[in-house]
Amino acid sequence: MTATTLPTPADLTITPRDRRFGREAATPRLWHGGRVEATAIYNALSATFPIGEAYFVESVRAFREGAPPKLAEEIKGFTTQEAIHSREHDAFNKRAADAGYDLSKLEQRVTERLAITKSRPPIVNVAATMALEHFTAILAHQLLANPRHLDGAETEAADLWRWHAVEEIEHKGVACDTWLYATRDWPRTKRWKVKAKIMLLVTRNFLVDRTAGALELMRQDGVTGLKAWWLLMTYLWVRPGMFRKIGGAWLSYFLPGFHPWNVDDRHLLGAYAAIASGTEPKRKVRRAA
Repeated sequence: MTATTLPTPADLTITPRDRRFGREAATPRLWHGGRVEATAIYNALSATFPIGEAYFVESVRAFREGAPPKLAEEIKGFTTQEAIHSREHDAFNKRAADAGYDLSKLEQRVTERLAITKSRPPIVNVAATMALEHFTAILAHQLLANPRHLDGAETEAADLWRWHAVEEIEHKGVACDTWLYATRDWPRTKRWKVKAKIMLLVTRNFLVDRTAGALELMRQDGVTGLKAWWLLMTYLWVRPGMFRKIGGAWLSYFLPGFHPWNVDDRHLLGAYAAIASGTEPKRKVRRAA
């Protein structure tokens, strides 16, 4: 497979944006509009990133040697972006700890999950990374396309999540292109079966672990039982319904010919750049259909 046969747009540039967030003041405990469930799910996601993104980098870099030059360059950009993401979410997580949250159970769960995956061959790890990167890309798309997901959030924290979302979209094809290159000699049927099976396992673990993590953090705020489940499930699946709204994009992963860049959502990057530069009001970010 050559660089010209990879579906990622030829004119795409992966640009690490070395930014720092929230260093000037403490982050409020319930930083997401005072809502315990909203704060909990974003904190639960953030708890996974420093460990998880280091794993993504390790998985993809295993196939950089000998890759087409454009793919090798994109792996390099991916690596740099993910390293900065890990740094910023580590700082974010420390501020959550300073606010009184104990993230150790959530971090331990990620470590345990990845220890199992790391014991598998490198091709399994890049397939797992591809599946998880699809999750992050479709979550990032929804986050940028629908400003309601961050309504009421503390400014610096919201800026962190938007910045992260932009770069997740920008490098969303790297793990998939690495997989396509690494499995270039595989029959299509085998390739589909392996990636589909791993995505189903990843999805189960993602939903179970992020839900459990958010409920644990809600427990630390004194919200438990049916009330906690109701608040969290309503937030994730009804309004604003992030998990419900990514359902179609998640299903697309199983279609023949799937590639993240079958949906070119670079307009969201331009909208973010306009907002970040102060040339466009936030209300003009394109909303999800």
